[in-house]
Amino acid sequence: MVANLLAYLVQLPASRLLGPAGYGEFAVLLSAMLVMAVPALALQSVVAREVVRGADRRGLWRLIAVVTGVVALASVGFAAAMMGIADTAAGPAFAAMAGAAPLAVIAGGQGLIQGDGRFGLLGGVLAGVGVLRSAPVIAAVVLGGGSTWALTAGTLGTAVAALGVGALAVRTPAVRSGAPAAAPSAVLWASGVQLVIIVAASLDLLLSRTVLSADDAGIYALGAVATKAAFWLPQAVGVVVYPRLADPVRSTAALRSASKVLAVIGIAVTLAAAAAGPLVPTVVSPDYRPVTGLLWLFALTGAVLAVLQLLLLAAIARDRARGGIPASLVLALEVVCILAYADSVLSLAVIAVLSALASVLVTWLWIELSDRS
Repeated sequence: MVANLLAYLVQLPASRLLGPAGYGEFAVLLSAMLVMAVPALALQSVVAREVVRGADRRGLWRLIAVVTGVVALASVGFAAAMMGIADTAAGPAFAAMAGAAPLAVIAGGQGLIQGDGRFGLLGGVLAGVGVLRSAPVIAAVVLGGGSTWALTAGTLGTAVAALGVGALAVRTPAVRSGAPAAAPSAVLWASGVQLVIIVAASLDLLLSRTVLSADDAGIYALGAVATKAAFWLPQAVGVVVYPRLADPVRSTAALRSASKVLAVIGIAVTLAAAAAGPLVPTVVSPDYRPVTGLLWLFALTGAVLAVLQLLLLAAIARDRARGGIPASLVLALEVVCILAYADSVLSLAVIAVLSALASVLVTWLWIELSDRS
């Protein structure tokens, strides 16, 4: 909760002090970092699983090193790609993507701590990492730095956090069985569903600077904060219900009940966003007035994506390896629609919410058909 709160707290000074154009660049690169964080999220899951199985710690550290090296190389190419895709300058693009490799180290260390069952320490680590990643960004923006300096500060904070988490993770109990660690390919396969989820939640923002003006992209980026909030807020629902989703006897009932909970939360968040919309010019800046009447639409998109995340978790729990394919096809269609038809904040937001609804529909149908076969 501390880490997520700080991540959103960054948006307030950034949106006020960077201006719509600068904030648009800043926000789209933060969203790009979510894509680069996919291998890290998968790495933590694989490492934690292997620790429980008693894998050799030296092998796990080698796995962390390999994934970190691959991510570091990929981040260079991704930074160059973002310059063309999102029309960003080289400085902020490379400053942002440089944080991907230390994030993999953090994830690997958290996986070791999680696998050992040291949850008190893990909670402290998550909060500490959140502070180290967010506080430097806030300080850089408040001191008058532009998007390049803000993103550089965040990367430096992430690097410091990686050193700290690594030092804590090294202090592990003795190896239990010394079983061979998982191969890097395990992380690759584990990244599949994570990638679908993250891309679905970020695609519209990633392409916003391609189809909108710099100012409109900044306005859209502020609206997308409501999308992210509505998406991440009910994440604990999936965590709690996951064991029941994996139980063949209770899976269907659990999926239906969890979907109802997410629907209630989504309606509440959407209504709250509609009520909060008129406050945007006062709380943030008059420059963002065009988003006041659309904030509910952004929140609705995030609420629908939260349901999609639950459905993909259900596919994983039921050992449906191809569960992300239907949503992936919708994402491909969403790219085409954005590039062809999105020419305003409203049109891009409408395409995003319709794509989210379509993803939920096709994934739900795929799960139902899989259960009958």
